[in-house]
Amino acid sequence: MERCHGEVDEGFEGVAEAFVRNFTDFPELGAAVTVFVGGRKAVELWGGAADGRTGRPWERETAVPVFSCAKGLVAVCVQLLVQEGFLNLDVPIARYWPEFARHGKEEITCRMVLGHRAGIPVLDRVLTFEEIAAWTPVVHAVEEQRPLWEPGAAHEYHGHVFGFVLGEVIRRLTGLTPGAYFRRAVGDPLGLRAWIGLPEEEVAGRARLTEAAGRPAMPGPEHLLTRIVTMNGALVFPGIDAPYGWNDPALLGTELPGAGAVASATGLAGLYAAAVTGLDGHGRLLAPESVTDVAREVSCGAGWLG
Repeated sequence: MERCHGEVDEGFEGVAEAFVRNFTDFPELGAAVTVFVGGRKAVELWGGAADGRTGRPWERETAVPVFSCAKGLVAVCVQLLVQEGFLNLDVPIARYWPEFARHGKEEITCRMVLGHRAGIPVLDRVLTFEEIAAWTPVVHAVEEQRPLWEPGAAHEYHGHVFGFVLGEVIRRLTGLTPGAYFRRAVGDPLGLRAWIGLPEEEVAGRARLTEAAGRPAMPGPEHLLTRIVTMNGALVFPGIDAPYGWNDPALLGTELPGAGAVASATGLAGLYAAAVTGLDGHGRLLAPESVTDVAREVSCGAGWLG
């Protein structure tokens, strides 16, 4: 197919065939896929348009909003701090962030947050976008939040709160916000095209999202799920070109560590390859016992919302 570019190793031809079908059988605009096996790149494909308005083509290094894949970037950073002896997932977060220990949150651990079991999937306080971008107002809102259920007793998607809680723990331990710490510890050393907080120089070349036809409507603004994904309406979801929508440079440049990552396919795949196998001659980021711990199931079945 003329719109498909890249390479696949022998034995992975089926991935290329499926990638092409994504364009021929569905109204795909542009896309990319990368697969690492044993630290070696076995698939790297891209095609279509990165901007449906202009027809600008998708390139090998094109980055695109990848939403909650931010949680993977944050989780790898958390595990690095565990390995280095700075963090214990099973002690109260209050050990690292004393102000967190209010209103029934005294025993919440990082593992509860990683497993979406902490009881704080949404914040009661209504924040403006500017307050969210400033970081500290969100931290104060987290400190004042009461759990919706006994921490550890149930699970429900912690959307944006996941990133802000773990991100503040990272900041307390390193002095850096999670997006900055990721770049210093992982992204820059390995040359990965993945960010939480897109640099200004990357804005023009990123892929622009287009609304898909037939997407189910979100519940009303008072529904817990809508409040979770929009931070009580401060973020437009799944808004595209509206102010603070997911094509807005102001939003993409903000550190939203629960759902605001931007990455190329190779950058995101490279993160996981680096974590579990090593990448391009670098040693693996996570020891085997860390990967085993990461992969252990901590939540299953119906969530708190049913």
